[in-house]
Amino acid sequence: MIICLDVGNTNIKFAVYDGDELKLSFRVATEPKKTSDEYGGQLLSILGNNGVSPNDITGGIISSVVPQLDYTLDRTCTTYLKIKPLMLAPGLKTGLNLKVDNAKEVGADRVVNNVAAVKKYGYPLIIVDFGTATTFNVINEKGDFIGGVIAPGIKGSLESLVSGTAKLPRVEIERPSAVIGKNTVTNMQSGIFYGFAGLVEFIVKKIKREMKCDNVTVIATGGFSEIIAKEISCIDKVDKLLTLDGLKYLYTLNCTEV
Repeated sequence: MIICLDVGNTNIKFAVYDGDELKLSFRVATEPKKTSDEYGGQLLSILGNNGVSPNDITGGIISSVVPQLDYTLDRTCTTYLKIKPLMLAPGLKTGLNLKVDNAKEVGADRVVNNVAAVKKYGYPLIIVDFGTATTFNVINEKGDFIGGVIAPGIKGSLESLVSGTAKLPRVEIERPSAVIGKNTVTNMQSGIFYGFAGLVEFIVKKIKREMKCDNVTVIATGGFSEIIAKEISCIDKVDKLLTLDGLKYLYTLNCTEV
């Protein structure tokens, strides 16, 4: 079995694969001040509760956009799982051509999403990731990553709205029954939900126009992908495991034994 860690700004997503079969997936909060022992205890507890022994884990891979946690999680894996995980970094084989100004600026999560999407769905593609930021990755008809868009994330936008005003409450992010809200909560839900639905629809339309191609598959992933995808027609497929599947593929690509 191998373990994949996708370290985001808000959550760390874990997945355990037995060959191509996903045995277990879960997430914990990203806490840069937490020690390797704290993460290790948490990891062993969750694995044990799901019938997975740490001795079953023979390898691992980490994708991280939080550099201060790289050493911590590497140590967690070496200490508690007795494995030395691969770290997604320059030099790791991906099979992806990055046709951008500076390939080193491209986040590890975006690289993994691109690799997974190309392998699973072919190309051309637009991959929309509803994470801490809302990112749009563009894969052209040759399978090259040619750039994209980074927009604010849904949860961060809501937090900014609440923290910047005196009377607006924190609300659940969900689809309201109507665009016109009848109270403060539904007003806010409408603004966040329909605002981001419109943002995605407009940006995807503009990207397709610049690509001069309408036959582009649009894949959505990330925490809020399902709820937003229900509202707009431009998303062809929701794949919430895209990043973790990509990590599994990259581990296989870079190791002779899995």
